[in-house]
Amino acid sequence: MAVKKKDRLELLEAMDVLEREKGIKKEIIIDALKTALVNAYQKNYDDSNANVEVVIDENTGAYKLMALKTVVDEVTNPVEEISLAEATLVNRGYEVGDQFRVEVTPRDFGRIAAQTAKNVVLQKLREEERRVVYEKYNRLQDDLINGTVSREDSRYIYVDLGDGVEAAMNIRDRMPNENYRIGDRIEVYVTRVSENTRGPQVFVSRTAPDLLKRLFEKEVPEISEGLVEVKGIVREAGDRAKIAVFSRDEDIDPVGTCVGPRGTRVQTIVNQLGGENIDIVKFEEEPEQFIRNALNPAEVQAVIFDENNGEVEEMGVDEEGNERDPRIHRGCTVIVPDDQLSLAIGKRGQNVRLAAQLTGYKIDIKPYSEVAEDYQEEETAE
Repeated sequence: MAVKKKDRLELLEAMDVLEREKGIKKEIIIDALKTALVNAYQKNYDDSNANVEVVIDENTGAYKLMALKTVVDEVTNPVEEISLAEATLVNRGYEVGDQFRVEVTPRDFGRIAAQTAKNVVLQKLREEERRVVYEKYNRLQDDLINGTVSREDSRYIYVDLGDGVEAAMNIRDRMPNENYRIGDRIEVYVTRVSENTRGPQVFVSRTAPDLLKRLFEKEVPEISEGLVEVKGIVREAGDRAKIAVFSRDEDIDPVGTCVGPRGTRVQTIVNQLGGENIDIVKFEEEPEQFIRNALNPAEVQAVIFDENNGEVEEMGVDEEGNERDPRIHRGCTVIVPDDQLSLAIGKRGQNVRLAAQLTGYKIDIKPYSEVAEDYQEEETAE
């Protein structure tokens, strides 16, 4: 039984719609359909050894299954060979070694062919939809996106992004000062997008330092316009962060620009991060001044660099084998007034730890009273 004319017309219409609306070329669908029909024939008619090809009329949707046989003098394998004598009964032009095609379309193959065609079209449609969705979210990598908390398991909190896509956020990417409940609307940072057979897998974070950068770009037009540059960000997410900013325009105060009138710009970001404290410091090429700025809000009396603080050392690795900033090998001693010691070190050493990460220098904080004599002698010698 041949494929019904109605089914052929529906197939052609479906291919036209996919090409017009989804950008899937008709040729791609036809090639996939040919492969699927051959597989269906071999599976359903116990002819897996047959060398079969499918011929499809792109104008009418009609098809034929053709068995390919090699013309030989004497047949030893009837499935793959045909004798020269038999071939020349069809066409006297055949010679030994030629390919002979004979139609083998089963009479009852129409139902299988129609279902196969529908499956191929649906599969190509699903593949295209997955490709479009993957490309959409791949473009959003390293950017912010809004979603709704949809569910949670032992490993991830899942955020519904729409398009049938759920983003996964693991434990280390969750803010310790936030509780996530199903139905909550949250803004997340896309860290990675991978592709699998079920569609794109999106991984997101609320703790990534670059989430903070994107929030500043949204709130501070001068950053998105390139007038103010973010030089570095370090975070202990949910608690405290430091961001170093810089402007080549002497008329622009990068810190004041990011803080905003009466602190409105930075406060908006603080509110979005559940009260995370944000220190905005001015980046300086000169290490001493940058270290002073990074230890804000503490007052610094002096920065004394280690003697071996000359040439930049070669890139090293930490204990886990990860590359680290060569400057982290550099060290300095920072002298602060006695009443500024606790402020400079910070709660649980947080202020000095973040300052060290931001500047790339190992910082040793000393109160003035502890080093006063040596410090005065050094100043006298100078």
